[in-house]
Amino acid sequence: MLGRVWGDVTMIREPARRTAPFCHRDDPAPLRVSALSSPPAAAPAIVHAETPARRAYAQRMLAARYGDGVRIAAQRFAPAAEPPPAAAAHAARADAGAAASAPRPTATRGAPSLGRLSQAELLTLPRPPFAVRMLNQLSWGPTRESIAEFEAMGGNDLQRLRNWVDWQLAWSAIDDGAVDARLASAGYVTLGKPLTQLWSEHAAVTDDYELRMRPAREVQRATFVRAVFSRRQLLERMVEFWHDHFNVTCTDYSAGPVYAHYHRDVIRAHALGNFRAMLEDVAKSTAMMYYLDNIANTRSGPNENFARELLELHTLGAMHYLGFTDPFQVPPDPDDANYPAGYTDIDVYETAAAFTGWSVKNGHWQFPSENDGTFVYRQMWHDAGPKFVLGRLLNPEQPAMKDGRDILDRLASHPGTARFVCTKLIRRFVTDAPPAALVRSAAAVFREHWQAPDQIARVMRHILTSDAMYNAWGQKQKRPIEAVVAALRASGSGLTLRVGHNRSNELMWKLGFTGHLPYEWPAPNGYPDRAQDWSGANTYAMTWELLGWLTEAKEDDGTPLLPILQISRSEVPTWTASALVDYWCRRLLGYLPDPSRRQTLIRFMAQNGDPDSYVIGDTETWVSGDLKRHYNQSRLRSMVALILMSPEFMSR
Repeated sequence: MLGRVWGDVTMIREPARRTAPFCHRDDPAPLRVSALSSPPAAAPAIVHAETPARRAYAQRMLAARYGDGVRIAAQRFAPAAEPPPAAAAHAARADAGAAASAPRPTATRGAPSLGRLSQAELLTLPRPPFAVRMLNQLSWGPTRESIAEFEAMGGNDLQRLRNWVDWQLAWSAIDDGAVDARLASAGYVTLGKPLTQLWSEHAAVTDDYELRMRPAREVQRATFVRAVFSRRQLLERMVEFWHDHFNVTCTDYSAGPVYAHYHRDVIRAHALGNFRAMLEDVAKSTAMMYYLDNIANTRSGPNENFARELLELHTLGAMHYLGFTDPFQVPPDPDDANYPAGYTDIDVYETAAAFTGWSVKNGHWQFPSENDGTFVYRQMWHDAGPKFVLGRLLNPEQPAMKDGRDILDRLASHPGTARFVCTKLIRRFVTDAPPAALVRSAAAVFREHWQAPDQIARVMRHILTSDAMYNAWGQKQKRPIEAVVAALRASGSGLTLRVGHNRSNELMWKLGFTGHLPYEWPAPNGYPDRAQDWSGANTYAMTWELLGWLTEAKEDDGTPLLPILQISRSEVPTWTASALVDYWCRRLLGYLPDPSRRQTLIRFMAQNGDPDSYVIGDTETWVSGDLKRHYNQSRLRSMVALILMSPEFMSR
């Protein structure tokens, strides 16, 4: 490339990287170096494009790449979600002509009408005690011990909430050695392996699938162990959230062998830290490189998969997507005019070019001696031309990795990213309908501290001590994993899931039918997080079946997975139906349900006996003529299962 400085803008004739001749995507073209005459000594990496000369240059550059050399014609699209006001107005203007001539939709013969569909029945539940509500939202489920711990943290509810949140946000000061010891004694061997060891001992294995994928299997099951037994409950919820946000399917053939590194050194390491730091570590991680194909993104064979998901899922969100249109026609963001209101396909293409050369040492034929699975930047594979992304012009021939890092800075500080991420955090922890005022205030904290090492912790403190959090209840429901973990926690189960263990294998197999195995969502957008997404008949039926199985299943040595009988024997002195129901409701729910619903459980447990005076025997015998003495132990376990399947238990 040859360049010449005209005033304050460098005019460069660059190679036409969008029309490169066909070649293998991993066979990069020879490196071409531009010559800048008298470049500034300390030019900024991202050059503001407000001056007329820069604006004119950037417009000509983009028109040459994506238009007819003069202009870029917009292509109509349907937004995936409600866009911000300025972006909505822009999309409306772009669609105005096409909408006038669009055909009207017609009804399909035989399609069911809404009137023919069964309607949901509204059930009003009593408001649980404050500690129960908060621990259902912020932890993996309340236990008798965690409720008592919460209640001891202050003189009133708000003080207790604030103190609990502060305690949990300082997670490194919470001793979790017992969980580490539990994992070590259960045969977990890959969780602590560094990336290079995972690469050599698992990724390099092609003839033993179980050995190759063992790191992914261990991460899945260790997630259950930590969720059930860890005292760092908020950290574990945040790890789950970021795994959904930066989803990599753990069963991916290339990502699975190094999944322990992705989980430990990328997601877990930054879960309450800095979003910008996590964003770069995600982009550089071996698992994400393979999952979203950036390992195949070179100047001679660009691949936009990672770039598109970076904008659509990781930062700005589909709500800010404006389709294929001229970036210079995008209005400013309503919260900060220094940023565009949304992103276009051209931003995706330019971002993909910025991340060319970000790769992995995987024994590529050009570098056969470099094969340890770690990140590498290949300068000769990088498109070094100028780029225009999100309203900013990136200079050509920047230092190594600077193009990508500049875009990550732009995205991490963008008001649209703050709104999108905070909306998802509020949806996960508070309500399926995030209040606009809380989204705005949380986004302001997100942006104000976007370079702070504890940025995410600051945002979470703001969200979790808000009025919306204080009043939260019944706007969420437990997803299948959450229900199973909550059942294990509340019942006092000692089950330690592990690889090669019969009951663990059976639990994971049954959980698969609910559609919610840890880290196995096949698409890059992660598991959905709204109650309606988990309200289908199959999800409910399979979750209930699994909860019922937990109350009946035993280890190979006969030890029950849920110690229902043992606990009842030690903590319920007299086994009347009322006493057993009240004990297990208080233990599993943290309170007694509505009187009419409590009576339903009592009638089931009592059968034809008096619920308050007849003492149920600790027996398991067939007495068909007298149901109050018929299979008493099975009936007790079934009553516990009914509580676990109840709306009171499934709501949060």
